Amino acid sequence: MKRKLQKEGLFRIVKMKANYEKPSEKKKRRKLENIKRIKKIQKLKNRI
Repeated sequence: MKRKLQKEGLFRIVKMKANYEKPSEKKKRRKLENIKRIKKIQKLKNRI
C-alpha cells in the first residue's frame, strides 16, 4: 500500500501542505512540474 501511495504522490503532497508556500513560489513550482510532465510525455512518445 505504501508503494501505491508513493506512486500517486500522496506523501509529496502532504509534505508540501505542511508548510505555507508563497503564491509566487507555488506558481514557479507548478510551472516546473508542468515542464517536467510534458518532457516525460514527449520522451515516452519518442520511444514508441
